[in-house]
Formats: sequence, structure tokens, C-alpha cells
Amino acid sequence: MSTVDHYDKIPNNVNLQRDRKLQRALEKWQPNFLNWWVNMGPEGFQLDDIYLRTAISADSDGWAHFDYVKMPDYRWGIFLADPVEGRTIGFGDVADEPAWQQVPGEHRNALKRLIVTQGDTEPASVEQQRLLGHTCPSLYDLRNLFQVNVEEGRHLWAMVYLLHNYFGRDGREEAEALLFRNSGNPDKPRILSAFNEPISDWLHFFMFTYFTDRDGKFQLLSLAESGFDPLARTTRFMLTEEAHHMFVGETGVLRVVQRACELMKESKTEDVRALGGIDLPLIQRYLNFWYSTSLDLFGGEVSSNAAAYFGAGLKGRAYEMKKYENHVILEDMYVVPKPGTDDIVEEHVPMRNALNTVLRDSYAEDCQRGVDKWNRAIESAGIDFTLTLPSVGFNRKIGVFQDMPIAPDGRILSREDYDARKADWLPSDADQQYVASLMAPVMEVGKMANWLAPPTKGIKGKPIDFEYVRRYAGEKD
Repeated sequence: MSTVDHYDKIPNNVNLQRDRKLQRALEKWQPNFLNWWVNMGPEGFQLDDIYLRTAISADSDGWAHFDYVKMPDYRWGIFLADPVEGRTIGFGDVADEPAWQQVPGEHRNALKRLIVTQGDTEPASVEQQRLLGHTCPSLYDLRNLFQVNVEEGRHLWAMVYLLHNYFGRDGREEAEALLFRNSGNPDKPRILSAFNEPISDWLHFFMFTYFTDRDGKFQLLSLAESGFDPLARTTRFMLTEEAHHMFVGETGVLRVVQRACELMKESKTEDVRALGGIDLPLIQRYLNFWYSTSLDLFGGEVSSNAAAYFGAGLKGRAYEMKKYENHVILEDMYVVPKPGTDDIVEEHVPMRNALNTVLRDSYAEDCQRGVDKWNRAIESAGIDFTLTLPSVGFNRKIGVFQDMPIAPDGRILSREDYDARKADWLPSDADQQYVASLMAPVMEVGKMANWLAPPTKGIKGKPIDFEYVRRYAGEKD
């Protein structure tokens, strides 16, 4: 088991103190990170005491400590899962060779690209969510927002450590650039389009943490299989923290759905907007947007890059060693969707080239489980409505379905018909203005906004009416 140095300026279990050059480089980057956090992180709450969990170990038991902390004082650190003795690469053309402890020269640029792209998503989501605290529906939700934010900051540290330690001068430059780009900035945007979308209300936030963070889960699962062992160990521990982010999204949407059902039953009408609720068709439109936007993060349906990453042992399939028997897949085929004349059809392509679709299909299956849970809540309330995941071709900006007029049910429409129906399928300006009108902050202990149900339980054994955020009594930052 790795020993954690809790007292170092940068908490870590990578023996940072043994590499003084690396330690100095990271300590030089640290104030830049803190400056970014204060300027681009949660606005207006930096002086408050937040009941947060902080990683203190890479062990599965007792890995986190819960207590009040001011966010700028949070102990961001570097944690890698414990090494597996004698680990070999599990897939591709290099299957069964020893896992790499250093970057192979021939794969340097590809690995750096994977790490930078992953690293760029972490601060991006913090930037997207920086104003949400001002409209929180409860202190419970406010704390969960900040927990997600600080852990995305720690995940940034995880990628920056890899860049500094294994990629030399250009790695350090890439680490600086991770703080230079900003979500939504027209001149220096984040790398992936989903991370430039505004998250202007809490329904957007819940959908983002359910769908987009779930994409993050599957990307991390793929990287956790990597033949580059430091990357695999880093992402394995990141997955431990990522689970909470998806929990926030799944339970958040569920509570919005439950409250809509309660209002419909109480008033015996579907017009929950008159009662300050969020109606189920509007929830469906938000779902359509974030699911389709998140599908783009998997890239094109057929990809030579995905095939090259797999063959080289850089990025495997999610659960590669647990789920599959054939880890070379030179002759295997896979069914991928493509546009037909009137609707979506299928074709068989070599599996290595279809690995983006393989990963995306696993993601879609995982997404459906949460949607099923939301639908069970609707059904138990006796309401005739079903939330559905839209077609893989709907509202796509990347891949074979890019900008095609495809309905959520998979029908290919004329551009005129699609544009005429678009407001039925995606959140309109009026929809978002209505949701924004509900976003009055609720910061009294134990109180909850009207548009969502309370959670079923509190955090770490605390009651729902626990003071999860202690507001600073003086002048706000």
C-alpha cells in the first residue's frame, strides 16, 4: 500500500519529496492554480466553511476525510492507486508485454494528447459551474456542487502531475495552458465543445453531472487499462471520486422528477409550471440536449485514431480485462449506425475502428439505468409519461450524423420539418428563462426549493437539515 505524505505542501503518495526538481516545479505551478481557482472557481463562497470530503489515501477503505474547510484551503493532492506487481499490458499488439513505467518515445505525442484532453475537461467544468452557488436550491445541494468542483480541481492536479513528471518542458507548458484556456471563451476555449456549453441553472447542472460526467467515467475506465502504468493508476483512483459526481446528477434529476409528479398529483393537472415546478416534457428536452451533447465526446463512429490507440496499448475498452476474452480483436467486426435514406441503418466495420462506438454503446447502456429509475418514480406516481434517451443521430455535432436533421426517434426529416419541430425536442430560450425564474437561492438550514424534492438522506450520516455550508458572516468575497 502506498504511503501518503499528508504534511507536504502538496499531499501525495508518489514520494514527491524524493524528486526535488519535480516538487519545485509543481510548487511553482501551485500558486497559479490557486489564482485560477479564486478567479474562475465558485464565485462568492471562497470564505465559507464547506463540509467536504478530502482524499487522504488511495486505499478503498477510509480513503476520504469529512470536515469543514474553506475551498482555497482544500488539500488538493496527487494520488495514484497502488501498483500491481508484475502488471502487463492487457490488450492490443503489445498484449502481455510489461506495462510501461516511462513514456515510450514512439507514443509520447499520443499519450500527451490523451492526458491534455482529459486534463482540460476538469477545470472546464468548474468554470461552467462557477455562478451556480448563487441560485442553490438548498445547502445540501450547494455543498454537493462544491464537492464536485474541488474534486474536478484535484483531477486537474492528477493530470498536471503526469505532464510535469513524464513530459519534460513541453509537459510543463501544457500544464500552464490548462489554466490559460477558459470555458466559453471565444478566443481560448476549452478543447471539447461540451465543456464550452453554459450551465446556467441547476437542471443543466444535474443533467451535466449525470450524462457528461458519465462520459468522463467511461473515458477514465478506458485510460485505466492503459499500458502506461502511471496513467492507469491515476485514472483508477479518479474513478473513486467520479462516482459521487454521477450520484449528484442521478439523484438531482430524480428529485426534480419526483417533485413534478407530486405537484401533478396534488393539483390534478399537468400544468406544474403554475405551481412553480418543472414539467416532465421540459425535463425530457434538457435530457435530449445533454445526452446528445455528451455522445459527441466519444468522437466519430469509425476512428483510425481509436484503432491506433488500442493497437499501441494506450487506451483499451472499458472493463477490458473483466468484460472481454479477446484482447487483440484483429478480425472481429462490430455494428455501427449510419444515416440511411429515411432512418438510421447499420453496417459492420472492423472492431478496432469501431472502438468509439463500442465505448459509446456501453455508456448508453449505463445511462439507461438512471433513466429507468426516473421512469419508475413517474410510474409509481400513476402518471402516464416516459422519459427516453433520444436516437444516437439526434442533435449531433460530430461523426456521421453531424448536423443532420434527425428526430429523437431516429427518423431522418427534411431540414424544414426538423427546424419547425426543434423547440419540441430541445430547451428553447423560453424554457430556460422559465427554469431561471425558479432559481431563487435557498440558504436556510433544512429548507428546500419548491421545484425539487428533498434527498432521501444526508451526507456521511448527517441529517438533511445539517448545516452543510456555514456562510461567512463578514463581507463576501
